[in-house]
Amino acid sequence: MALFGLLRRHPHERTGFELYGAAVQAAREPAYYLELGVADSTAGRFELVSAHVALLIRRLRRFASPEGDGLAQAVFDAMFSDMDVNLREMGVGDLGVGKRVRFLWESFHGRAEAYGAALDSGDAAGLAAALGRNVWAGTEPPAGAPEALAARMRAMAAVLEGQPLDSLLRGQARFA
Repeated sequence: MALFGLLRRHPHERTGFELYGAAVQAAREPAYYLELGVADSTAGRFELVSAHVALLIRRLRRFASPEGDGLAQAVFDAMFSDMDVNLREMGVGDLGVGKRVRFLWESFHGRAEAYGAALDSGDAAGLAAALGRNVWAGTEPPAGAPEALAARMRAMAAVLEGQPLDSLLRGQARFA
């Protein structure tokens, strides 16, 4: 019987991938790259996907229910399954994938904590500062870009907050 437990799929796996796909789609909005000057690179895309997924997971955890928590975990699992696949497609060898995925996981976790804390406390300047450090890491962001991105994140958090659990359980998430 134990073997069957190993082969069982997570109950929210498919929905997790659907919601993750919605976050990725939202992160691909051209305005981020054209208007806010986010680098159209692997690192820049990771930062925007991380921000969107962090907002989504934050919303799911705020339901404080087993369904919301399970779906949040499924979204997280989908993200890092996708990261694993992408690293392999980029030519990272099997021995290096685990280390890189762990580094990305740690990076995501730190960002999600910082963004969530700033959103929860209403600290717009703190959110903009965290985004400025992460999204434009090592470069000077365009004037006002971190503040504009922070405003967008606050607006997306509000839109997500208005979405009921049953819609999210059907894999439907709106970011705008």
